[in-house]
Amino acid sequence: MNAENVRPVTRCRVCGASNWQEVVAFGDVPLANAFLEPAASYEDEPAYPLGVVSCRSCRLMSVTHVVDPEVLYRTYSYVTSGSETMTRHMEFVAEVCRERAGLAPGHLVVELGSNTGQQLAVFARDGARVLGVDPARNLTAFAQRIGIPTLPEFFTPSTAQAVGRAHGPARLILGRHVFAHIDDLAGVLAGVRTLLAPDGVFAVEVPYAVDLLEKHAFDTIYHEHLSYFLMRTLDTLFTRHGLSLFDVERLPVHGGSLLVLVGLPGVRPVTEAVGTLIAAEERAELGTDAGYQEFVRGVHTVREELPALVRSLVAEGNRVAGYGASAKGTTILNLCGLGPDEVAYCTDTTRLKQDKVLPGTHIPVRSPEHARADPPDVYLMLAWNYADEILRKEREFLRAGGRFVLPFPKPTVVSADSFR
Repeated sequence: MNAENVRPVTRCRVCGASNWQEVVAFGDVPLANAFLEPAASYEDEPAYPLGVVSCRSCRLMSVTHVVDPEVLYRTYSYVTSGSETMTRHMEFVAEVCRERAGLAPGHLVVELGSNTGQQLAVFARDGARVLGVDPARNLTAFAQRIGIPTLPEFFTPSTAQAVGRAHGPARLILGRHVFAHIDDLAGVLAGVRTLLAPDGVFAVEVPYAVDLLEKHAFDTIYHEHLSYFLMRTLDTLFTRHGLSLFDVERLPVHGGSLLVLVGLPGVRPVTEAVGTLIAAEERAELGTDAGYQEFVRGVHTVREELPALVRSLVAEGNRVAGYGASAKGTTILNLCGLGPDEVAYCTDTTRLKQDKVLPGTHIPVRSPEHARADPPDVYLMLAWNYADEILRKEREFLRAGGRFVLPFPKPTVVSADSFR
């Protein structure tokens, strides 16, 4: 561990309390997106403490340590998926935001953590003025090349002021699966209040902690994901910072997410959907320590059963490969102790990852073309959150006798017979 680049979490970034329930600890783990060039030795590969605690005051789930964002994000290998699932999802997000914010041509849409600009392109197509803000210089350069203006910066109050001076107030500020990556939530929300038009909307998409807990999906837990939110926690956060959470959509994307709609107090009425989810969380005892104990048991079960299943398949003479070299996938492999002896390679469509090796396990990453030319007997579906789409896409692999292992909520083998 490089102590200069990491610090322990002491106070809750939502409510400021310091009374934590320890949920789970995984030890030192490499960064999930820190892909490596093939080498003879990886002795100097950094690893950092990884675990989760829950704030007994507001029930924020937080990783135990924060890695310097300069280390995590200035060069970044995660690229927004171009899958059918994600393309449809981005269209849906744009539709919801247009309706809730009353977007019209010429209105300004600003996206935090805009990646390669694919989501903003949907808004630009309908006439909005768009601007991305993302600290990853390699990704902002790509976005700019495809015509999406993007600032290679973190979103801070000073960034918000500069954007406001140059472009005017934003009718919509969007943060899709970036909010959970932010440690200084107070600073970001101060920037949102600075830049947001009086009748504007701040739309935030986050992984939903309820889905994480119910599915035992510990692969969502890695150093970039600092926070895991309940509706109760999000409502507390926005209220503390002078904003009002007025509506919510529960979505299946990324294994289970929330899209929450936020504005200035009194501008829009709060819908019943907000109270309904908060009440469901209370019934599930997620305001108490007991609500997290089943999750811990489930994590231990998957970490025992998944590697045992994979090793049994290998022992039977099967060749196993990973499907998807996502951060979720590298987390599964590292926390289950699976390496090149069990998993021959991982296939992924992201060119930035191809011909490199996964962090920690050092399993090689290959292109889909390589996988078609050298198919395994069994795929470990690391990108399980796209399972339906992948199984449709790989019908021929299944018909030829191939199988998939799905890791969550319980390790399961899927074959062509599973659909009869």
